[in-house]
Amino acid sequence: MIKRIDTLLKLWAEDLHSEAPEGFGSGNMIAMLMETKGELIRGTRGSRVLLDESADIELIVNKHLPPQLSVVVREHYCNYDSFLSQKMLYCGCSAPTYYRRLHEAHQHIEGLLMGKAA
Repeated sequence: MIKRIDTLLKLWAEDLHSEAPEGFGSGNMIAMLMETKGELIRGTRGSRVLLDESADIELIVNKHLPPQLSVVVREHYCNYDSFLSQKMLYCGCSAPTYYRRLHEAHQHIEGLLMGKAA
């Protein structure tokens, strides 16, 4: 795994895919914008990821990653309730395959984020 991407994905999952405190749209960016009438302050809920970077990661995971990699990313970072063995079972792969796919996803995400910056 790529440490920087791992950190970004953890924060992305926390920002957009975790349950938020009451009154903050349950972690959904659109709902939060609606509730605050479009005035979303950076750092809401203690985020360390810039909102545009979270949006970029959301787009990459949803649209640009191959389906197998997207599923592994969502399971690994967004599914807080399952054990690792359950996550691997859901993804239909063994531990080595699970971590290989996760590393491939990190590489894809890093490449796409770097391409955006260039």
